[in-house]
Amino acid sequence: MATTAFLAEHLVDPEVHASGDPHALWSWMRANDPVSWQPPGELPGFWSLTRYEDIRAVYRDPHTFSSARGVLLRPARLGADPGGGMTLALTDPPRHKQLRALMADWFSTRAVRDLEDHIRAACRAVLARVAGQGECDAVHDIAGRLSMYVIGRIIGLPEKDHELLVRWTDEAFEAGVSLAAHQELMRYFIDLMDQRMAEPTDDLLSSLVTGTADGELLAEEEILFNLENLVGATENGRLALAGGLLAFLDHPDQWRRLQRDRRLMPAAIEEILRWTSSATHSMRTATETAVIRGRRIEKGDRVVLWIPSGNRDEDVFEDPFRFDIGRTPNRHLALASGEHFCIGSTLARAELRILLEQLLDEVGPVEPAGPVARLRSIAVGGPETLPVRIAARHDDAALPAEA
Repeated sequence: MATTAFLAEHLVDPEVHASGDPHALWSWMRANDPVSWQPPGELPGFWSLTRYEDIRAVYRDPHTFSSARGVLLRPARLGADPGGGMTLALTDPPRHKQLRALMADWFSTRAVRDLEDHIRAACRAVLARVAGQGECDAVHDIAGRLSMYVIGRIIGLPEKDHELLVRWTDEAFEAGVSLAAHQELMRYFIDLMDQRMAEPTDDLLSSLVTGTADGELLAEEEILFNLENLVGATENGRLALAGGLLAFLDHPDQWRRLQRDRRLMPAAIEEILRWTSSATHSMRTATETAVIRGRRIEKGDRVVLWIPSGNRDEDVFEDPFRFDIGRTPNRHLALASGEHFCIGSTLARAELRILLEQLLDEVGPVEPAGPVARLRSIAVGGPETLPVRIAARHDDAALPAEA
């Protein structure tokens, strides 16, 4: 394997991420070529960073490494990410801080604590739909539905419309093939935005509609792009939830360990986030010349941060390929770092904790019901489908004793 040409060809191949083992590539890169130039092809040329400290340093230097010009690798023919300079994900300071200030209160520790009863009720409703009814897909039927119920509540969607959000986002984001579903979602948001402009309520959308950034109201386009970004970003939470369930199915000894000692729950959540690392990469663009490990990064060069690789860095994590719910310390990069540290981090952890608590306390055994299919993507990683069966009655062994 050990050639940069091989890496350039295979690292951006979605099939490698779906059916191969990208960690084998990243491990070689960390050891031999941690700052690697990938020449242009269908994708523009870019630098690959695979070591933890390099990824963290770029995350924490938004002045040298900009998000405004795009945070995902896209074919050159498609141009930059839409919404550049307008959304939380695609802005640099000071605009990023201004937008973050409009939304931060809705994702604060206090706000998430106040939301816990709703998250728990949503989790019970989701599990009740699938318990005792044979096979279900844990990615869509459990993780995806829970994520949409919660973000819908925060944005301000009427509860009767939460299932619409599930359907539209499933088709527009998860499947990635339905322009019609995306247009329906945008029309819905436009109507809801118009309602909040006429009559603001106590929700995140009203904060976007009535709040100011740099002394001015947001343009309607900015509001819509940020709503779309918030909904699309739940895919990472969905994959962490489903990936965490898969990790326990693959490592039943760790599930039994959590059953025996609930004090491990906080560490278990961090290990799930590290292990799943659902955002496969994040991209930055150099605003000036920089040097990383002796490699000269020119102004305008794209720099890609391979997050799962950083979270398996042997220099930072002892035995990094072991799923260990007692791992401490665990300073993973699954939620980014610096200015772009995930605004929904507290919410993501709460959703994980409450789902695990519900599985431990209120449902019967969860069993694999078929082969797992992984996402064919270089942007996000994890199970595309995870067939499981959930018993209707409570059982102390909520996950199987044997894989």
